[in-house]
Amino acid sequence: MKKLFLAMLLAVIAVSANAQFEKNTKYLSASLSGLNLSYSSNEKVTLGVDLFSGYFVEDAWMIYAKAGYDHTRHTDNVSAGLGVRYYFKQNGVYMGTGVQYEHITKNVNNIQLCPEVGYAFFLNKHVTVEPAVYYDMSLNDFADGSKVGFKVGVGVYF
Repeated sequence: MKKLFLAMLLAVIAVSANAQFEKNTKYLSASLSGLNLSYSSNEKVTLGVDLFSGYFVEDAWMIYAKAGYDHTRHTDNVSAGLGVRYYFKQNGVYMGTGVQYEHITKNVNNIQLCPEVGYAFFLNKHVTVEPAVYYDMSLNDFADGSKVGFKVGVGVYF
């Protein structure tokens, strides 16, 4: 009986999560990036905040705009970018990629490719907690400008 109840609960969760990845759904999110786990050869530790706004142009396909701020020991970085995500409707896992412009200091600017893999864990019908692993690959200075990290965000689907 417990197994049947658990299976039914998982089915209800999957169906409710499914509806949020439909065409014309809007998305807003804020995330903490780095969380003392981001690593680049320039800075060992960073802490940042990212803001996302997205729109599902097709079922499971979202385009988004992003703005971010990162603080390191020596610099403060700002970034802006565009990207796309694909959500696996069955489980909430998503894969995405984007391009962002990052301004670090007066003379240092980066263009980065930004692949990520994450999971949208629904707290209710509209609000999610979204952990993700990302890689910001610098096209200007691959060795010193690229970053690998972990972020956790809160998303709202409406």
